[in-house]
Parts: sequence; C-alpha cells; structure tokens
Amino acid sequence: MRLLHRIALALVAVTGLYVGGWAAILPQSFYDSFPGFGFMWIAIDGPFNEHLIRDVGALYLAIGAIAAYAFFWPSVAATRAAGIAWTVFGIPHLYYHLHHLVGLSVLDAIGNVIGVGSSLLLGILLLLPERRRPTVAEPPRD
Repeated sequence: MRLLHRIALALVAVTGLYVGGWAAILPQSFYDSFPGFGFMWIAIDGPFNEHLIRDVGALYLAIGAIAAYAFFWPSVAATRAAGIAWTVFGIPHLYYHLHHLVGLSVLDAIGNVIGVGSSLLLGILLLLPERRRPTVAEPPRD
C-alpha cells in the first residue's frame, strides 16, 4: 500500500474518532465549542439538538472506524471502502459548509472550509489506484 494512502487513512481515522467521540459522548460540549481552540462552528447554525449531535458523532465514529480498519488491516478493498465513505460523506458536507459561512469570522470560515475540504480530499486520495511497480523480466533460459 502506498505511504500516501497510509497517511491519509491515519488522518481520517483520527479525525473520525476525534470528532465522533466528542460529539457522541459530550454533545453539549461539542455543540458549544467545536472544533475547540476558541472557535465555534456548530452553535452558530441553530439551537442545540442532542439527537442530531449524537447521530453525527456516531456517523463520524463509523467512518473513522472504517479508516482505522483499513490502516491496521491494509488491503486495496478496505482502503477503497474508506475512500468511498469519506468521499460520499464529504461532498454534501463541504457543499453545505460552503453555502453557510455567513456569521463566521474570516478565520472561522477559512478553518471551516479547510477542515471540511481536507477530509473530502483525503477521501478522494484513498480512491486513487496505487502505482504499479515495474517488474524485472526474467532472462530467457537456454
């Protein structure tokens, strides 16, 4: 498996487990202060909905688990499954965020688009085929 695929799998696995764990276990904290570090990307979008936040957490945990599986038990099929999951999730996720930047500071908007966009790009990267290494032909036998 390409080193690039391994790095991408590690990044999306950590992302999924971090975001998912926080949202599923501490939904109010996630709503109030995600992504942390003084930024607030969720609460600006409307009133708190515990069910929705926990469901989002479960979704992130699921796609993070797929990526973790592909990282620890690498195969082309597992890598592609993780890529499909992150890409299918990432397209509408990025679309939504690109159309809902009003009310965010410039720094929040930039971080939001970079954060959401990078997970989509990593998903797409996981769908790219591995380069085949040339094989050395055996010399003819006499």
